[in-house]
Amino acid sequence: MKKIKKEKQCKKKNMEAEMVYKTRFDKHFDELRWLYMELYGNDSMFAELCNQMESFYKERKKKLKSLDVQREADPGWYKRNDMLGMMFYIDNFAGNIEGVKSRLDYIEQCNVNYIHLMPFLETPEGRSDGGYAVSDFRKVQEKLGSMEDLESLTAACHKRGIHVCMDFVMNHTSEDHEWAKRARQGDGEYMSRYFFFDNSYMPALYEKTVPQVFPTTAPGNFTWIPEAGHFVMTTFYPYQWDLNYKNPRVFNEMMYNFLYLANRGIDIIRIDAVPYIWKELNTPCRNLKQVHTIVRMMRMISEIVCPSVLLLGEVVMEPERVVPYFGTVDKPECHMLYNVTTMATTWHTVASRDVRLLKRQLDIVNALPKEYTFLNYLRCHDDIGWGLDYEFLMTEGIGERAHKQYLNDYFQGYAGESNSRGELYNADPVSGDARFCGTTASMCGIEKAGFEGDEEAMERAVRLDVMLHAYMFMQSGIPVLYSGDETAQVNDYTYKEDPLKADDSRYIHRGAMNWELAENRSDPETVEGKVFQALGRLEKIRKSEKVFMADADTWTIDTWDQAVLCMGRCYEGEKIIGLFNFSESDRIAWINETDGDYVELISGEEMKPIGVSVPAYGFYYLKKKA
Repeated sequence: MKKIKKEKQCKKKNMEAEMVYKTRFDKHFDELRWLYMELYGNDSMFAELCNQMESFYKERKKKLKSLDVQREADPGWYKRNDMLGMMFYIDNFAGNIEGVKSRLDYIEQCNVNYIHLMPFLETPEGRSDGGYAVSDFRKVQEKLGSMEDLESLTAACHKRGIHVCMDFVMNHTSEDHEWAKRARQGDGEYMSRYFFFDNSYMPALYEKTVPQVFPTTAPGNFTWIPEAGHFVMTTFYPYQWDLNYKNPRVFNEMMYNFLYLANRGIDIIRIDAVPYIWKELNTPCRNLKQVHTIVRMMRMISEIVCPSVLLLGEVVMEPERVVPYFGTVDKPECHMLYNVTTMATTWHTVASRDVRLLKRQLDIVNALPKEYTFLNYLRCHDDIGWGLDYEFLMTEGIGERAHKQYLNDYFQGYAGESNSRGELYNADPVSGDARFCGTTASMCGIEKAGFEGDEEAMERAVRLDVMLHAYMFMQSGIPVLYSGDETAQVNDYTYKEDPLKADDSRYIHRGAMNWELAENRSDPETVEGKVFQALGRLEKIRKSEKVFMADADTWTIDTWDQAVLCMGRCYEGEKIIGLFNFSESDRIAWINETDGDYVELISGEEMKPIGVSVPAYGFYYLKKKA
């Protein structure tokens, strides 16, 4: 009898699960089929996609399905004020996946509940572009662990309320991927999954309209493959072969990889290089309308099979131009996007001590619909490109080439009374263009002050570091830390000793986590302790004040001092004003907020937001009293 009862219960649960899936599938079927057929016109491939989607749903574990239902009922779960991210390379942070699992206590001490695991899928040694040349989408790099280890980590994270993000590199594969190997051997089926040409005529036509990503280190958009006797499109590096999404087999197989990874317990999937994924002759092969069709289909596939999973788009453009990647309210695409331009403008502001461009940038972001969620950061794994609003800067007499030169000189420590340290990346002597590499702490002067043993300079550098994080927390969206920033980790020059890394200066800010120095985080007399504890106070304030919800109203306020930025946040009647001094001298913010009494949240002192004196590299969080 017990066995029969159990079988009935099991059958009932299976029927309920089937109904849940059918409801989701029916909701999206018409649009999904219409878009797929518009792009591919292939009924059999669409039928295969639908069958595979159902299979991946059935394979999805019960706990993940429960999470799906929970988050479906609370679609704004990721916009809360307790969301704080941290990104890191697994090997640099903790050696391997098991090491990350052993460091979850530390992650919680950082008040972090969203970890972005930088690329960890199988890549060829020395030809990986930091992990972005994937040779197997279903295998973890052996030095980092296994898929079983990944599932164990995501399960452990979920028990602690920590969300896990990973990169999904869908624009290209490694030249060592099985598809590429077969294509290299002349297999037409697999050659059709890339862009192959047996002579230079078509590549030359593409080159007329397609910009180069790395004109200095990887010029051109095609690579000659001698053993295949063909050119292949390689937008980024010669060992990264662009996928041909005009082939429905490519789309289907990549979606199966996407769902396979989602079923390992991943909560947030970062779509790498989104604008590049559709190629069309006589266009820049960027931001084409078919890209949005693909991302929209990805969103629907996710909402059918694994609706708890978020899509994070990597779109490196100014906020007003990335907006299409959010889709519309009725037909959404990405859940979140990076606020890349504001990050670069922030460092421009540090070097210029002039907040006017930054204020303008924030005003643009603040004017966007609150449904749009940006991820904000000071530093990440990549270089800083100076893609600023030069049209605006020209109104102040600031030319593009001269200003880029100044910024790169400043952050190398050569100009503007700078205390920064770092190195250039992809410097082009012809155009004068270059990108910059360095950690937050080194760019703030902590490295220089420590090397020189200058306590006064160190105090000033720490103040700048903390102020920048306080400002980042005030931005519209979700803040993300780069691992090591919480303990003021400086540049790591040992990459020069590794022949596989020596030519890539980005490794200067990708150094291994210094756990010995991180032990100082509880000692307020150390640099690590000062920064860690200051950030901890800010993070706790952010968690306790609902005005830090990602969809709060945000705006800027004129201060009449070009070195001081003022930002406001309001949510459900509560209001906070943030003041941030980007100069090394005391300044007065000539604001005049007369709508009530305020308290400064760090010190607890009552302060009136009227003609506020802000110390050098200082900041205030002023909360309006109820």
